[in-house]
Amino acid sequence: MCMGFGCNSCGVTGCRIIDSPREKLISILTNAFVPCNGRFPFLITISSIFIGGIFTKANSSVVSTITVLLIVVLGILMTLLISKVLSKTLLKGESTSFVLELPPYRKPQIGQILVRSILDRTLFVLGRAIAIAAPAGLIIWLLANINIGDISILNYIANFFDPFARLMGLDGYILTAFILGIPANEIVLPIILMCYMGKGSLVNLENMYEIEHILLQNGWTILTAINVMIFTLLHFPCTTTLLTIKKETGSIKWTIIAFLLPTICGVVLCMATNLVWHLVI
Repeated sequence: MCMGFGCNSCGVTGCRIIDSPREKLISILTNAFVPCNGRFPFLITISSIFIGGIFTKANSSVVSTITVLLIVVLGILMTLLISKVLSKTLLKGESTSFVLELPPYRKPQIGQILVRSILDRTLFVLGRAIAIAAPAGLIIWLLANINIGDISILNYIANFFDPFARLMGLDGYILTAFILGIPANEIVLPIILMCYMGKGSLVNLENMYEIEHILLQNGWTILTAINVMIFTLLHFPCTTTLLTIKKETGSIKWTIIAFLLPTICGVVLCMATNLVWHLVI
C-alpha cells in the first residue's frame, strides 16, 4: 500500500514478497485504492480551488490539506473493506502469518545496484509507459481534431456519457477525460481543460486562478469537486498498472477484476454522494 502511494505499478510488483497466493492476489487487486503520485496533483488542485477557496487565505491551505488527507484515509479504509470482502467471497481461505525475513548484511555492490535499479526497474517501467503514452496521445489528438459535421468526435463521446455522468455528479467531459486518461492519471485535468476550452491538443495550465475560472464557467460546484476527488481516488488503474497486474497474476480474469473493483466502488460512491446531496440540500 505504501509503495502504491508512489506508483500503483510498483505497489503491485512489491506484492511478490507475500508468500500466500490468496493474500498476494488480494493485495494486488486493492493496491489501486490508494492514490498514486499521478493523482495527487489533481486532488490538491481541486481541493485548493473548491474546498480551501471557501475559507480565508490563512486557513485555506490547512483546510485543503485536511481534505486531501481525508481522501487518502478513505482510500485506506476502502482498501481494508474490499480486502475483507474479497477474503470472505471470491478469495476465501485461512489467514496466514506474515514473516519478512531480513537478509544477511553484505557490503553494497554499487555497480550491481545501479544496473538492477535502472535496467530491471526504471527503464522497464518507463519503456512500458512510453509504449502506452505515445499511441494514446495520438488517439486523443485525433478525437479532438476530427469533426463529424461541426462537432468533434470527442464531443460526441462526451455527449454520449453525459447522462450517466450526471448521475455521478459529474459531466460528460469529466467522465470522458477519466476514460481517455487511462494511460496516465496526470493527463486527466489537461483533457478536461482541453474539452472545455475547445482546443485541439492537451492544455497544461499552471495558474490556479485560470483553472478555477474555466471550471466555474463550465458549471463546477463543490459537489462536482467532491465527486471528482472521489472518482480520482476510486477508478480503474492506469494501463501500466493493469499490464503489471496481468504479468504478476498471469490472468486476464484478475486483471479485469482489478479494473472493475475500484471503478464500481467509485461510481456507486459518487452516485450515493450526489443523491444524498440533492436530498439534503
